[in-house]
Amino acid sequence: MKKSYYGLLRGLCILSVFVLSCKETNVQTTEDVGEEVAMSEEATYEIQYTLTKEQTHNKFSSTIAPVLTVPSGSVIEAYTEEASDGQFQLDSTEDALDNLDFEPIHPLTGPVYVEGAAPGDMLKVTLLDIELGDWGWNAIIPGFGFLSDSLSVKYLKTYALGKDKTTVPFNEEIDIPLNPFPGVMGVAPATTELLNTIPPRANGGNMDDPNMGEGTTLYFPVFVDGGLFSIGDGHAAQGLGEVCGTAIETPLRIVYKIELIKGQTVQEPQYETDAYYATTGFAPTIDEAAKKATLYMVRYLQANHGLSVEEAYALCSLAGDLQIAEVVDLPNMLVTMHMSKEVLRAK
Repeated sequence: MKKSYYGLLRGLCILSVFVLSCKETNVQTTEDVGEEVAMSEEATYEIQYTLTKEQTHNKFSSTIAPVLTVPSGSVIEAYTEEASDGQFQLDSTEDALDNLDFEPIHPLTGPVYVEGAAPGDMLKVTLLDIELGDWGWNAIIPGFGFLSDSLSVKYLKTYALGKDKTTVPFNEEIDIPLNPFPGVMGVAPATTELLNTIPPRANGGNMDDPNMGEGTTLYFPVFVDGGLFSIGDGHAAQGLGEVCGTAIETPLRIVYKIELIKGQTVQEPQYETDAYYATTGFAPTIDEAAKKATLYMVRYLQANHGLSVEEAYALCSLAGDLQIAEVVDLPNMLVTMHMSKEVLRAK
């Protein structure tokens, strides 16, 4: 979390961003994917595999061995631990922040090896069911957060939750609507280095996007054999940006279907719901991330909706919605662009 560390990473990432932004994405997802998602939400499914919250790791690397190997199309039930990995409890007070160790942060359930997956392919992950854990916490950690240079504060609040809760009281006058989703999802990058899970990257990672909830289908590029997909960092509620540095961090039970799409890929994760298709872009600045998300949407519209580059660019201006997913997971930020399926007549 030290500034010198992030300054070095920012410099390295800026160089890589300019290289990446010059490349064209090769997304080949089809217009009927949205229909498939709608069908999966309504249909029943059978859980074929279960992973516990003890089957975890908290780095991204090609060297982390899979805890499960599955064929394409498998339905997996994954239990996840909250982001502190047990360092906080429901009765914790602000004093617990003084002893917070960042090394165990983000225990991720996995990795899962998908048979036949190889670099140049894509993994399709549909979030079928997301169930809240019994409790959660939200904190402002000194030196961490979007306003850490302006506000020197410390804060910890815990919440009693549960799978049937839809709101939680923030104080006597304010209720927070609950929208559980995994903050971290991703595949292994093509490196033997053990990368920390704090920033989003091309492999996914700490995207912290509250739009990635139940019913969402995500597409991840495959960088290593098997893909090695992991999931975790459960959030009960979070605004776009996650500006103080944390959501309501909570354990989750997640049921997802993982499928292999051979010979097709994306440069960075993309996702969709019944209502829209979305591209993501990570970068050290909002400007760079927004440009990447927009460029990826232009390429998607060209490849999947028969638009010229001029038409796709114009449509992004007329109907595309840029959203800031997160701004605190240095050295990178994440911006997304949403395109309505009603506009595309692809509901």
